[in-house]
Amino acid sequence: MQQVTSPSLRKVGMGTKLAYGFGSIAYGIKDNGFQTLLLLYYNQVVGLRADLVGLAILIALVIDAFVDPIVGHYSDHLRSGWGRRHPFMYAAAVPVGLLYLLLWNPPTGNQMVTLAYLVGVAIAVRTAISCYEVPSSALAPELTADYGERTSVLGYRYLFGWAGGMVMTLLTFIVLLAPTAAYPNGQLNPAGYHTYAWIAAIAMTGAILISSLGTHDQIKFLPRANVARTTLSETFRGIGRTLGNKAFLMLFISGVFGFTAQGLTFALSVYINTYFWVFPARILGLFIIAVMLGMMIAFGIASYGTRHWGKRQTAVTVMILYPLFGILPFGLRYAGILPANGDPLLFPLLMINTTIATAFGVAGAILSASMMSDVVEDAQQRTGQRSEGLYFAGMFFMQKCVSGLGLYLTGVILGLVHFPIGATPGSVTPGILRDLVTTYGASLIALGMLAAWFVHLFPLGGRAEHERRIAELAHAESHAAPLPGGEAEFPGEETGIPDGRLSPAE
Repeated sequence: MQQVTSPSLRKVGMGTKLAYGFGSIAYGIKDNGFQTLLLLYYNQVVGLRADLVGLAILIALVIDAFVDPIVGHYSDHLRSGWGRRHPFMYAAAVPVGLLYLLLWNPPTGNQMVTLAYLVGVAIAVRTAISCYEVPSSALAPELTADYGERTSVLGYRYLFGWAGGMVMTLLTFIVLLAPTAAYPNGQLNPAGYHTYAWIAAIAMTGAILISSLGTHDQIKFLPRANVARTTLSETFRGIGRTLGNKAFLMLFISGVFGFTAQGLTFALSVYINTYFWVFPARILGLFIIAVMLGMMIAFGIASYGTRHWGKRQTAVTVMILYPLFGILPFGLRYAGILPANGDPLLFPLLMINTTIATAFGVAGAILSASMMSDVVEDAQQRTGQRSEGLYFAGMFFMQKCVSGLGLYLTGVILGLVHFPIGATPGSVTPGILRDLVTTYGASLIALGMLAAWFVHLFPLGGRAEHERRIAELAHAESHAAPLPGGEAEFPGEETGIPDGRLSPAE
């Protein structure tokens, strides 16, 4: 029999929120690197065909579909003196940095060798980051059961994740990929990417360690479970049962479409800003400021919407608005309303639009994560088990669609419109550019509307229903029968004997 404890309706201290959020810098750097730089680097610098780069990332994403829930499952079931989550988090820190460094130093000269290297290292990077991000994400519903506080906790996670990724990208475009005599188009300078890899790797490892240490004192407050060891086949059957929850499935499907839309936008933004709007690298970097402003506004939108309209209705609204603002500049350009390239008004107008679109996109992601936290108690009420790791493995997989399906779709679009390799700004024909933004716009609208529709089907109610569920779970636990013989929840805890489990000293 499994003994489960649930989190309390408590406020989380600011120090814990900051430490918890800080670790997402690692994922933010990795995610922005995959979204904005990886395709450009392997396609335009290394010389690998865009569709092959997209295929490599898609293959890694398919492997992720199996890796993430396994990490989540074993994280849910780990018995350790450091709890269920922190052993995974500490163990991931160094491998994440080393593998990310390898990703940006591929062998060249043979496309198939380069492709195989990209596939293998991308899988390794994703697996390593899963070993941190899945258990770390699962901490959110464990830190507090409060309906609104969860949105706040996850808001800090997204705030740091986006800020870390954006600052790293800003540094890369403005400093590391600045034009030189040898490379007037700085985006094509290999040395810039290699320096980026070193800085990013060190920052990712540091962020994971700081977050893990900063939340270590919360282990004593986290829910625990005494579970029997299972075989691999039993593990997969358990994963299947857990992930069959309707509320989870609606969020998962919505997230796949929504995060793919964001991934498509980020991957194509470098191409569109370089070749359609014809901005130099220093201007591309400044768009990061608009994204960061949008991210901060998103934090307010998600929190305000949770308090006044509920998570589901707010999420539906922002998921519809995100793609509409995403395609707005292209409609205005071809309608003859937006200023021509080179006009000093063009850049600030696009900055404002980017800020608004980003705010809606990030708000949708924060709300989806907060709704996923609420799914945990719904599943616990139905099954008697808390499976935060599994559910947030699904959430993390959705986020990876940003750099997986989004990049794959980007490669497909670039191939369909016959976008040239090694093109210089101003040299791409108007017909190709028109086909590029038209195909992108249609894809963005379709993905965004599908994301909004499936989150609309999310079956759980708002705050009142959530608080009633929490109260019922607390009542059930207070009347639960003790373990036979009055044994401790973790065998060996009363005597200090680890009983085959990890201990802090180990």
